Amino acid sequence: MKILPEIKKISEDLTSIYKDLHQHPELGFEEIRTSKIVQQKLSEFGVDELHPKIGKTGVVAIINGKNNNGRTIGVRADMDALPIDETTNLNYSSKTPGKMHACGHDGHTTMLLGAAKHLCETRNFKGKAILIFQPAEEGLGGARKMLEEGLFERFPCDEIYGIHNSPNGRHGEVSICQGKAMAGAAFFDVTINAKGSHAAMPHQSIDPIIISSTLISQIQTIVSRNIHPLENVVLSITQVHAGSAYNVIPEGAVLAGTIRYFSDEAYSLVEDRFKTICQGLEKTYGVEVNIDLRNTFDVLFNDSKLSEQYMDAAEKIVGKDNIIRNATPATGSEDFADMLKHVKGAYCRIGHSGTEPLHSPKFVFDTNIIPIGASILATLVENQLPNN
Repeated sequence: MKILPEIKKISEDLTSIYKDLHQHPELGFEEIRTSKIVQQKLSEFGVDELHPKIGKTGVVAIINGKNNNGRTIGVRADMDALPIDETTNLNYSSKTPGKMHACGHDGHTTMLLGAAKHLCETRNFKGKAILIFQPAEEGLGGARKMLEEGLFERFPCDEIYGIHNSPNGRHGEVSICQGKAMAGAAFFDVTINAKGSHAAMPHQSIDPIIISSTLISQIQTIVSRNIHPLENVVLSITQVHAGSAYNVIPEGAVLAGTIRYFSDEAYSLVEDRFKTICQGLEKTYGVEVNIDLRNTFDVLFNDSKLSEQYMDAAEKIVGKDNIIRNATPATGSEDFADMLKHVKGAYCRIGHSGTEPLHSPKFVFDTNIIPIGASILATLVENQLPNN
């Protein structure tokens, strides 16, 4: 691995920043402390412009190259944590009960800070680097909030890039999927308002639990019997809530879950069938079935040319043997997709020695990839804005 000298010199400092962020996780739109630390470090590094409170707790910084050709490259990192109790037993575990950086956003933030340090010191590029520290990636719409507040009108970018860690046990392996890379996602809540009764007298009820089980069975046929076999769609029920006693049939039930998809057409079909099934259950059982279905993430699309250029930059740091240029798509979702709908760009993954999955209370981020990721992001800016 060829860590950039300016980043190598501050590797221990970057690890300290990471561990501090890890111990003080903040959920989406609550990243007040995290934002202050980001602003403090960026000011110390000498960025040319610093713009806080974009998307509530987001931060944007601008670094000017030695020369200016009017081109700008955006690089984005997410900052938020998850509502999870950490069980890693690390000596720098979360100090906040019920909150944990279980997706490595603290690592991404630190990588971008490391890249900022290098770019501020060397400025060996022609144009502007726009550094975007985004809040609320975990399903709360942080990217959309920044866009609503004029992110790209205020800070125009010709291209934009993101990075995410991958706990796959392969240290420093960098991969990218060209084209449709990550699924779009919708979340849903279904409320069934039925009729409760004594459990010993079920004939006096309209049982919402029976209706729930019917609904769960029927919506699974949407994908298996309506979606083309070569189209990828996932529909999962993840929550079922009903009842509070052994001898009471409840008045209602609530179900929740998610839909993942790679085309708007497929999602529209699923949405239409889901609503039709709910309407059918209303008529069949004489109850009220309300569905709240919300698009939360768009399909993430990586520009093929920029994906190749991203990997060219990464190859300078990790070597050709650690580059995968045609990774398979992932059914996970990422709200960086919203930014890519406005500005072309690419999003890659960097592997590390951890093997516990993302969003696990046992997830451990390998700090050794921080200087690698920082070097890749800094090299990417220099490659895309060559100073010649």
